[in-house]
Amino acid sequence: MIRQPALTGEDDKSDPKEVRGSDKPSLRAAIIGFGISGRVFHAPLIQANDSYVLEAIVTSDPGRTDAARASYPHARIIPTPEQLFTRVDEGELALDVVVIGTPPLNHKQLAKAALERGLHVVVDKPFVPCSEDGEELIAAATDAGRCLTVFQNRRWDGDFLTLKQLIREGKLGKVRTFESRFEWWMPEGFRNWRDTALLAEGGGILHDLGAHLVDQAIQLFGPIAEVYGETARHGDPDQSDADQDAFLSLLHRSGTRSRLWMNGHAARLGPRFHVLGSQAAYTKWGLDGQEKALREGMLPTDPEYGIEPPESWGKVGVAGSFRDEPTRRGDYPRFYAQLAHALQTGGAPPVDPSDAVAVLKIIEQARR
Repeated sequence: MIRQPALTGEDDKSDPKEVRGSDKPSLRAAIIGFGISGRVFHAPLIQANDSYVLEAIVTSDPGRTDAARASYPHARIIPTPEQLFTRVDEGELALDVVVIGTPPLNHKQLAKAALERGLHVVVDKPFVPCSEDGEELIAAATDAGRCLTVFQNRRWDGDFLTLKQLIREGKLGKVRTFESRFEWWMPEGFRNWRDTALLAEGGGILHDLGAHLVDQAIQLFGPIAEVYGETARHGDPDQSDADQDAFLSLLHRSGTRSRLWMNGHAARLGPRFHVLGSQAAYTKWGLDGQEKALREGMLPTDPEYGIEPPESWGKVGVAGSFRDEPTRRGDYPRFYAQLAHALQTGGAPPVDPSDAVAVLKIIEQARR
């Protein structure tokens, strides 16, 4: 059950209200992994949507186990994926969808195990270590007749939604140059699997953050005709061969040039977006605040969730004349709302996995 994505530039027309409070049975979900992915993103978003019930969380880490029990007392805490699937096989645990929030090296194996049991699957990004793995999973989902989707949550960043609207309404004219950055000052590293994962395991900042930036660029301006890339590693080469600093220059078939930067060692940050069109420019500083809010414990149901303060808004205009452009509300909850709509009515999933494979192929071409 793999659906085609909406046309480039279209807003998602599905209404989260359509999948809230319906009389359809709740979708029974399990999350594998309770690090940043499971704890910060997936569990709060699933819990906030009454189309789901969170049945199980898989983690063997003692601290994460305690945190999961405290936050989700009605969910079963299961130490390993193998034990989760054994309970499904034995009829002890009934599930509809499995969310995979582990390091990418495990994604293919876990996704296939879920699909073989007739379960729908959400895979966090990076989707898989290579495009061949992604194509294999898409084929497995087709054979199983199940939905496979990828958590490209940055499609629902407030600033991205704002830029998408500006382009759709023609307020920038023909976009000639799109500059996009994910940068941090973290010389000590991420302090998780990202610091040690090898390129062959799906490691590297180009694979990790490039999955977002390339996806956003393609969503805005369409397929890629030419690819140029640069990568660098600043840390111990004996620890990993994965890049910590990356740049891509992409020429879209539409004629727009995208320039994308990813860097965890940036002592001073550049603008998040700097977009030059034939009629106006849009410049935006600072990252979308949803991840920070979720990490700090704000619930997706909070009235202030996803709202950016005016001092953080971007600016639109031409040299000598700029105005504030209010940032649209960030909407990560829409991913699970649209997924519920897809599973309950047969609509399009939030992200077509073939989109994630297309991104992987761009990243692989850049590395070559």
